[in-house]
Amino acid sequence: MAFALRPTLIRQALAMPSSRLTTSAIPALRTQQYFLRRAPLALQQATFQTSSKRAILPPLPQRMEGTVNDAVRLPPSEPSHGNYHWTFERLVSAALLPITVAPFAAGSLSPLLDGTFIGLIIVHSFIGFQSAIADYFPKWRVPYLRKAADWANVLAVVVVGWGWYEFETNDVGLTEGVRRIWKAGSKAEGTI
Repeated sequence: MAFALRPTLIRQALAMPSSRLTTSAIPALRTQQYFLRRAPLALQQATFQTSSKRAILPPLPQRMEGTVNDAVRLPPSEPSHGNYHWTFERLVSAALLPITVAPFAAGSLSPLLDGTFIGLIIVHSFIGFQSAIADYFPKWRVPYLRKAADWANVLAVVVVGWGWYEFETNDVGLTEGVRRIWKAGSKAEGTI
């Protein structure tokens, strides 16, 4: 109903020839026009925004090479371009499912299994962030920001890998840590 109170829509509807409006719509529009004349200014401004669209952030740098009539220059294509990358991503994602459940289902606490699980989590996260960076920061548009984001992703892998290594070698490890948190949570639920 709020859209019907927009002054611009009412003015446009009343400006149309009467042959285009149905006879039942004219009294309703005139009633709304009367209401808008009598309505306080705050109510008129509380309807939907009618001003032009304004960008929240400034636009990225624009660059055009050649003219609009030039053909698009495409890089030479290979049949397997991107295929190995996509297959590797799917293999890592599929491997995470059984390796997540394996230590708890089998009941074994293996540092090798923990290390494999941690390595797959790190590789999976790196690939995911790499894809997001490629989507949101294209090289042709923001080359320096793209380079900085790529290096930040690599730095995050190093820091997270070092943290997981320290947790695995100097503390209880991933599987035992999750098991302890799970048991502490179930004990806390039993006391409530």
